[in-house]
Amino acid sequence: MRFALRSALITLLLSTPALAEGDAGKGEKLFNRCKACHSIIDPDGKAVQMGGKTGPNLYGVIGRPIGSYPDFKYGTGLLALNAKGDIWDEAKLAAYITNPTAWVKEESGDASVTAKMAFKMGNGAEDVAAYLATMK
Repeated sequence: MRFALRSALITLLLSTPALAEGDAGKGEKLFNRCKACHSIIDPDGKAVQMGGKTGPNLYGVIGRPIGSYPDFKYGTGLLALNAKGDIWDEAKLAAYITNPTAWVKEESGDASVTAKMAFKMGNGAEDVAAYLATMK
């Protein structure tokens, strides 16, 4: 009996995909790369991170419908994902900021869609996503 239980647990652990977890502390520092275009402003108007206004406010982005920040003009890729009802989670945001255009094309299944964000983060995307997950 013990062998069967142990064998079942090992099989379960080996078949469960590993989840990449970011480090929010590292992500806070890496967010400096994002501040040229993005701010983090809480609902009361308090600046958590002051930055540019080219991109949408990233306060509460994790859990928010993709392409839904009010009065921001999104590219066709994020609008297509919004129409599907997709929601930002840490994994999606980390993949997006790694290569925005490639990600929206893959996620939407439409090679003609675009992403307005040209910046690509080679390393630390999961850390930035973890940091933004704390902003709620």
